[in-house]
Amino acid sequence: MRSPTVDVSGGRKRPKDRKAQIAQVAAELFCARGYHGVGLEEIAAAVGISAPAVYRHFENKYAILVFATRGLVDSALTATSRPPEEDGWATLEDQLEALARLATTHRDTSGLYQWEWRYLTPEHRAEFGDDLTTLLRRLATPLSAARPALTPADAAALARAALSIFGSLGTHRAAIAKTRAEQALRQAAYAVLHDEPPTPAVAPARRAADPGLRSGSRREIVLAESIQLFREHGYHAVNIEDIGAAAGINASSVYRYFPGKANLLAAAFYRASERVSEATATALAGATNDVEALHRMIESYVDLTFERSDLVSVYLAENNNLPESDRHELRKVQRLHVEEWVRLLGAVRPDLPTPEVRVLVHAAINLVTDLSRWVRFDRGTGMDRHLVRLMTTVLGLS
Repeated sequence: MRSPTVDVSGGRKRPKDRKAQIAQVAAELFCARGYHGVGLEEIAAAVGISAPAVYRHFENKYAILVFATRGLVDSALTATSRPPEEDGWATLEDQLEALARLATTHRDTSGLYQWEWRYLTPEHRAEFGDDLTTLLRRLATPLSAARPALTPADAAALARAALSIFGSLGTHRAAIAKTRAEQALRQAAYAVLHDEPPTPAVAPARRAADPGLRSGSRREIVLAESIQLFREHGYHAVNIEDIGAAAGINASSVYRYFPGKANLLAAAFYRASERVSEATATALAGATNDVEALHRMIESYVDLTFERSDLVSVYLAENNNLPESDRHELRKVQRLHVEEWVRLLGAVRPDLPTPEVRVLVHAAINLVTDLSRWVRFDRGTGMDRHLVRLMTTVLGLS
């Protein structure tokens, strides 16, 4: 559908919603290539206007990010703000249907929720957090009504897990019909919301560097600290001085171990790729059938995420910032890993079409990595066992 237009000087016409159009295009580019990987000129060219024309609507690129993020959040709040039913609340099924529809409609921009929020200022991040709390409450409230034995904390935790399932559609480009994607996501989220509640977990705190990387040479310490910083702040927000300070050395000393920041990121990816490949091989080698292999893969992935949470998060979030020479090779490795999950789940659930299999695999993997941003991965809380159960539920194995 063409955008409504208004007359401007010279007889040309400008869409009434030009500002929203710019934000939409920018959001898609941010999610595809990362916020720092996109320039104003590229946004303008994609919209079909000049770069100066963008400034008629936005002061700078950051203003576009804020506007686009608000637009995504507003869409979610609008979708879930149905008029109250006779009992005072929209039903759980209503909210799941609305969120599933939102996930497919905003598939190309939901990455703003997944990763790009890291580039917001504390003020805007707090605003985003408040809106996310409202969204969680809209899902947790009918859940609590349906399951009155749940504590408010348990209902909120399950609601967050469900949101991770809907958000997973934006983490991949696997082809699937819109209605089938909505159905698969809705059913998986419903199953998770009716799962056992999680054990208590605490809010995220600054993690100690990965012990498996810290114990070693100075080079390993530099790599460990860079991974933690990349995970917390995003690749572009970290500089060599930050890494050196975290490792307890001068910035110039970092270059003794790595030629530059891009090489550090590539080293992190190769390290993560090795860990994932090793964990997968170990899981498959000890299995006697496909069902056992899939359960061992689930255990292995959760264990890896607990042991290397910073590494896994960077591995999934910073693809677009890799040097070109490394990017294609590492993406191929990632795809092969996902395809192993798809092969196993397809064998265990032969009645499930392959597109739905892929959607569920990505949903299960995203649930673990997404929740790692919100809770501290401490085996003492029992969260690892709960995540194993949730992955099993999403994949339809329970």
